[in-house]
Amino acid sequence: MSGIVVVGAQWGDEGKGKLIDVFSEKADMVVRYQGGANAGHTLVVDGQKTVLHLVPSGILRPETTCVIASGVVIDVFSIREEIRKLKATGYLANSKQLSISDTATVILPYHKSIDAARESALSDEKIGTTGKGIGPAYEDRASRRAVLFGDLFHKESLKKKIDLALQEKNFILENYYKMPKFKTEDILADLAEVAEELAPYRCKDTSLMISKYIKAGKRVLFEGAQGTMLDIMHGTYPFVTSSSTLSSNACVSAGIAPMHIQKVIGVFKAYTTRVGSGPFPTELNDDIGKKIQTDGHEFGSTTGRSRRCGWLDLVALKYAIRINGITNLAMMKLDVLTGHDRIGVCTAYKLNGEIITDLPTSPYELEKVEPIIEWLPGWTQDLTKIKSLSDLPRPTTNYIDYLGSQLGTPIDVISVGPGREQTLWVKPLFNN
Repeated sequence: MSGIVVVGAQWGDEGKGKLIDVFSEKADMVVRYQGGANAGHTLVVDGQKTVLHLVPSGILRPETTCVIASGVVIDVFSIREEIRKLKATGYLANSKQLSISDTATVILPYHKSIDAARESALSDEKIGTTGKGIGPAYEDRASRRAVLFGDLFHKESLKKKIDLALQEKNFILENYYKMPKFKTEDILADLAEVAEELAPYRCKDTSLMISKYIKAGKRVLFEGAQGTMLDIMHGTYPFVTSSSTLSSNACVSAGIAPMHIQKVIGVFKAYTTRVGSGPFPTELNDDIGKKIQTDGHEFGSTTGRSRRCGWLDLVALKYAIRINGITNLAMMKLDVLTGHDRIGVCTAYKLNGEIITDLPTSPYELEKVEPIIEWLPGWTQDLTKIKSLSDLPRPTTNYIDYLGSQLGTPIDVISVGPGREQTLWVKPLFNN
């Protein structure tokens, strides 16, 4: 029982990358289990910033094995550049540190083209996709037409798959979206080049590899992308991502049994953010929201898009705790709330004149709710240099204690800055 899942408990961008990097000091393996290059995890080590999109966040620890599991959709051109950058800065010296599942889905140029064309055609009803081809690639997987990572090393079957795909994709691109067509030979030429460079990271059965680690009693961390509220099944549909972001999907994607999961760590910010369109009950469209955005550097590491900001939403957070089975919480960016006279916390919603404490599953209802805000005293002290929980200002500890009592789930980790050393521990992640 050595598996621990780290899951985003809000709308993504909670700081999972930093947390995984910190946790991986004690971990033997980190597994990325879903999503694609539309998610960016920012890590800061000794003042140097590293942005990862597909490579697991444990890669900055040379002794940690990193795995990209079957449930991930891989932009092979993007991951090649990511690997090159890591090597250029002294990381990933040993190719055995990273393994990519043969059965992971590959994102191809026509996926990106269709993704961008669809979003453009939506006009005022945009979903907020990054145009990275994530959704169309998952669609191919569901329709049993996906190109898998292992296909890159079988030229004849790869050509057949792309020929078949382009019959449909080119027709849609040319006739519906009025976009340029793709040629099989061009795609094959590009893939042949990238396949040679990625061959050292190929793993035929990552499920078996992960299972062997678990059976040997090794410590395995499962890293998700995005957040609970963007889950394809249980998020604020249709303003969601194209995969399941929940902790339970770690088992499905990685190919392990649920009994191997020991803990589920829910990561949340001390406030709430959201990128793109969709309901956001606690959003602050005022100077306070702008201050949080500025102080928190709330701009996407992948797209540079500004994030919408608001007070912490406990209704949504309790929902995430319930459907993920979160056992422990990690609160990120507490330092960003410095400088506010008072801090708001949403404890309930008002919907059609009624006070509710459970998250509406209908996006139409969620759009209509009014947040019920409880106010707590703020603080002015800079938290970024604090090394011990006992040194936190009294209003800050009161805020933490209030959230813990409201959520009924222990907050075991508190982050007061982007660096590894800016992490305060209530109790350790691993028991030994």
